[in-house]
Amino acid sequence: MDGSFQTMRRNAKTMFGSALVVQAIIGALSGVASMGMLGMAQPPARGFTSQDEAMRFFGPVFGAVVAVLGVSLLAMVLSSILQGVMAIPVARSALNRPTGFKQMWFLARSRIWPLLGFAFLMLGGSLLFFVVLTLLAALILTGLGPLGLLLVLPLGLGAVVVCVWVYTKLLVTPAAITIEELGVFAGLRRSWTLTARNWWRIFGITLLVGFMVGVIAQVIQIPLTLASGGMTAVFSPHASAQQAATTTTVLLVVSLLVGALIGAVGLAFQTSVAALIYMDLRMRRDGLDVELLRLLETGEEPDGVPGRRSARQADARLWPPVPGQGPYTG
Repeated sequence: MDGSFQTMRRNAKTMFGSALVVQAIIGALSGVASMGMLGMAQPPARGFTSQDEAMRFFGPVFGAVVAVLGVSLLAMVLSSILQGVMAIPVARSALNRPTGFKQMWFLARSRIWPLLGFAFLMLGGSLLFFVVLTLLAALILTGLGPLGLLLVLPLGLGAVVVCVWVYTKLLVTPAAITIEELGVFAGLRRSWTLTARNWWRIFGITLLVGFMVGVIAQVIQIPLTLASGGMTAVFSPHASAQQAATTTTVLLVVSLLVGALIGAVGLAFQTSVAALIYMDLRMRRDGLDVELLRLLETGEEPDGVPGRRSARQADARLWPPVPGQGPYTG
């Protein structure tokens, strides 16, 4: 975690700027969906008198739910891509080499499509897993009735455990795809191999980091929420419906801006931790630290990505050997 803070200080504009752009996009879309929900009419107290009246009410509600779900899925995709891209300044920071915003995206330009493929693969797999789990729970409850809860609850707990286990095993896939220039499935296999016999350590680090980020975000957001409620009561205690809506909209925008700033810092920190875990695993398994020392001493490839060339050499299997080049030595 100390290494993550140092990396963020060395590349503050690059890492925080990229995370802020992502959070701004997500926050803007979330704000549009939230404002749409604020403008919804309340259901009639007497109930719905016709199907058309019910559809006029539930149509926007369904649209808002779909919008919120879409924003959540987009956040997952953008976060996966950003996690891979930010592995570049983290790897370069190991050699005390700063990375500019344009330089980072230039070095990662060829890895955007594999990262996008990985993001959609994880997204599709998560949705499929959730759908299958939901259908299975529905079948159990339909067949057994209330007694089915005795099976559904352990099934849900087991599903959570499986999700956490798989997530930890695949945590360094974006970094492997970017640094080692691997494809989607090769990156998945690489992450699965690197995390072997290190699951509990990686899980503990990610859990602690997630807890820290969540607590800090709540510490900042809760006073802001309480203050916004107090401001509404003080400045417009007897406001009309239009004034109340305007005040609510302004406070919502302020809350989204603050949330975007907090989310950007948290996202940059978490992605930096994941990338450093990847570098640590490669040092333990591949001797990457020796390669980094050589690059530090010789100053080779000052504008490259540390670990990228050595990965190519490690994966190269020139067989059969090219005539005239001598025996293959690896």
